[in-house]
Amino acid sequence: MADPAARPATLLPPPLVYATGLAAGWFINRIVPLGFAASPLLNRLGWGLVSAGVLLTMWAALTIWRHRTTINPYKAVSTLVATGPFAFSRNPIYLGDWLVYAGVTLLLETYWTLALAPAVWWVMRYHVIAHEEAHLTARFGQAYRDYTSKVRRWI
Repeated sequence: MADPAARPATLLPPPLVYATGLAAGWFINRIVPLGFAASPLLNRLGWGLVSAGVLLTMWAALTIWRHRTTINPYKAVSTLVATGPFAFSRNPIYLGDWLVYAGVTLLLETYWTLALAPAVWWVMRYHVIAHEEAHLTARFGQAYRDYTSKVRRWI
């Protein structure tokens, strides 16, 4: 077992987890259509969610870079970031990814991506975030535990 202080033991690339859920939902929908009616309102809402997710992710990435630490989930962090979007979510990048996922779900007009969302959440929570949290706890100890007592994992 790798030392969690050295780096997160994450094996799956987080964007790939979300992309797999979306691609699988799209593919299943091609075989077994389970869509909802397209509407201009849902289309605008979809693009709005995608835009909000991208903006949140960019804000979080800029905040990380300002603290001169890494955004790479396979490398050790050098600083505990608790400002910017990290002041209200411990995982603002993954929250941004969820907004994109929801927006693309609306744009694809299929319930399948929604049906796969719990599996995507489970993989992210237990195979990505759990490793990152173990790394942060090993690196920052009580400071990270204090942060987790003040800031929720999602929102």
